[in-house]
Amino acid sequence: MPTVSVKRDLLFQALGRTYTDEEFDELCFEFGLELDEITSERDIISREQGDVKAEGASDVILYKIDVPANRYDLLCLEGLVRGLQVFKERAEAPRYRRVSAASGEPQRLIITEETAAVRPHAVAAVLRNITFTPERYDSFIELQEKLHQNVCRKRTLVAIGTHDLDTISGPFTYTAKPPSEIRFTPLNQTKEYTAVELMSLYKSDSHLRHYLHIIEDKPAYPIIYDSNGIVLSMPPIINGNHSKISLNTKNVFIECTATDLTKAKIVLDMIVTMFSEYCEEPFTVEEAEVVYPDGRTCVYPELAYRMETLTGDFINKKVGINEPVEHIAKLLTRMCLRSEVSQGDEIQVEIPPTRSDVIHACDIMEDAAIAYGFNNIVRTTPRTCTIANQLPLNKLTELLRHDLAAAGFTEALTFALCSMEDIADKLGKNIADVRAVHIANPKTAEFQVARTTLLSGLLKTVAANRKMPLPLKLFEISDVVLKDETRDVGARNNRRLCAVYYSKSPGFEVIHGLLDRVMQLLEVQPGRGEGYYIQAAEDPAFFPGRCADIFVRGQVVGRLGVLHPDIIDRFELTMPCSALDINIEPFL
Repeated sequence: MPTVSVKRDLLFQALGRTYTDEEFDELCFEFGLELDEITSERDIISREQGDVKAEGASDVILYKIDVPANRYDLLCLEGLVRGLQVFKERAEAPRYRRVSAASGEPQRLIITEETAAVRPHAVAAVLRNITFTPERYDSFIELQEKLHQNVCRKRTLVAIGTHDLDTISGPFTYTAKPPSEIRFTPLNQTKEYTAVELMSLYKSDSHLRHYLHIIEDKPAYPIIYDSNGIVLSMPPIINGNHSKISLNTKNVFIECTATDLTKAKIVLDMIVTMFSEYCEEPFTVEEAEVVYPDGRTCVYPELAYRMETLTGDFINKKVGINEPVEHIAKLLTRMCLRSEVSQGDEIQVEIPPTRSDVIHACDIMEDAAIAYGFNNIVRTTPRTCTIANQLPLNKLTELLRHDLAAAGFTEALTFALCSMEDIADKLGKNIADVRAVHIANPKTAEFQVARTTLLSGLLKTVAANRKMPLPLKLFEISDVVLKDETRDVGARNNRRLCAVYYSKSPGFEVIHGLLDRVMQLLEVQPGRGEGYYIQAAEDPAFFPGRCADIFVRGQVVGRLGVLHPDIIDRFELTMPCSALDINIEPFL
């Protein structure tokens, strides 16, 4: 959950009354938030860097408030105050409007086709005749950073640029150029740099270095120019110094470049709705045109309102209350969702552009529950009386774990993801023949697929513990993942038991003895028919003539044997090793 820091006195001033810490904590709880910490800038610096560094820091009391991750409208003081005031029925939710430019010609952002390979989308808007104070300015900058870290996914999906419109002139051009051809003075710098030099410069910057990877390997970098060739920004890294906003800025041009257009629209709507209240005409936003490479023209911000219809009966049943439909409509209005009874039991709910988190009737129902008060919902005994019980597969797993440990084996827990090499090449198999579920965008070579066997994980565990006294006797009972076209998700979990014995001798008799003990615990007698037996088999992971399939009631449930020397060598082991691998699901 994001944490928003607000100055206590500034917050109370905006709310129009003073609260004790306990009262404000209770108000946050009622509204679905949490007052996480009461601190100050001095306390934070003292705790993180020591008392010496904290000298001269501010003693202003800060409230740190935990906000739900999908409530982007509460990530700044303005949105927080607005939401609380409407919740306490001291104000009505504002109506946001998009207006045309007074000059008749809207600001225009032209996207060229070169951007398609890096960040193909862009949206824009203008906050006209805005008045900044130091507090408003800080909040404006902080909201951008909160959005960057949250919905923008650290600028990978969306990057926000804000500019003093009076220092630049449209139309603006959003294009992409080779790094060596880009030259400008970046924010808070005094000299010009090429894009190549900037990437080197910011590698040591504690803040910006985290975003360099987004474009540094691209052949062309995104760049935005005004009509005079002045660089506004090089998204998603840095803005130009020429158009930086200040306390004296009156007109703000906002552009958001993105790889996800939907997220870009949400981010733009959020910024303009939060700070349009400081415009000369509150809650109005001047539109801007975005021209796409194919000639399409779109007008932003959308500031779209939409209507949803649901019934009072739906909310009453889901929340567990029994309120008249008129009262439910009032509860939703307190959550900035203007609502009214249309006919009978139906409620028409208006979703404002600030509530991008509302995507389903259940989201509206949740807001009704918050406004009603979770503490006010009467506890009732469920009509259906059920007794919880452990899943049979998990119960069997727990029982086996205890008995295998009693047999002298040590349990290991290995990663559910592994490399393709671990389940294929190292075990003498072809990856094309393995029914493995592959990760679409693996972050590391160690986690490319979901494991199809527990054996490779155990052998890697043995390799990491070769200095321990021999013999090493390890086991694991966990799920593997196998492709299965009959399942709706195309794959299924399979609970397996795997054990290995690693010592100066193969110890096949130890592994065979463990199999007999497991079958004894599972109450399966040796013998054909309804019992169990082993039969010679061939497997590239095992030594020829030292491998057998395990049959139970006529079906193969697993395999045991002595591992092939090549397999042992591939896992960087030096001693013989025997292994047992069983599917335990047939024993339920």
